[in-house]
Amino acid sequence: MPQSLTTIRVLVLVGSLRSGSLNRQLAATAIAHAPAQIEPILFDRLGELPHYNEDIDVAPADAAAEALRFETASCDALLVVTPEYNGGLPGVLKNAIDWLSRPYGNSALKGKPAAVIGCALGRYGGAWAHADARKSLAIAGAQVPDDIELSIPAKGLNGSQPDESPEIVESLRGVWSQLIRHS
Repeated sequence: MPQSLTTIRVLVLVGSLRSGSLNRQLAATAIAHAPAQIEPILFDRLGELPHYNEDIDVAPADAAAEALRFETASCDALLVVTPEYNGGLPGVLKNAIDWLSRPYGNSALKGKPAAVIGCALGRYGGAWAHADARKSLAIAGAQVPDDIELSIPAKGLNGSQPDESPEIVESLRGVWSQLIRHS
């Protein structure tokens, strides 16, 4: 089947647990503007994951961890939307990547394209956290294309919502286009 007719299921992970966070808004904007070819699936249970511990990673593993692995395995790609906390990756997102990295050598991430985007208060828009996420995802087995980047400084929003910015919506369309190309 030609790629243009194939539906690409993309799991969306948000690195902020706060309900009103800019990154949740950015994820919602990305989902709302996904092309018809993309079926975005928001996994909104990262706050339920216990800290990764190999002692509790036995069959069956924690219910939220099993759900995360199942959803990841059933998707074709990932879109990670994350802020930057103290110059790095939020712990909840790193923990999710740790759960997804197992079993070693056969993780649910293995070979899947993964893009990392987000918004943060700093002048670089979360670029350090996004680099950390890309590195962790790649080590966990995902294919992380170098040409998909979107780090938005929060002050650039001037107090508006991401969906109110034509530039951000257009940038998100570009992210989807690149992710389709790599899927």
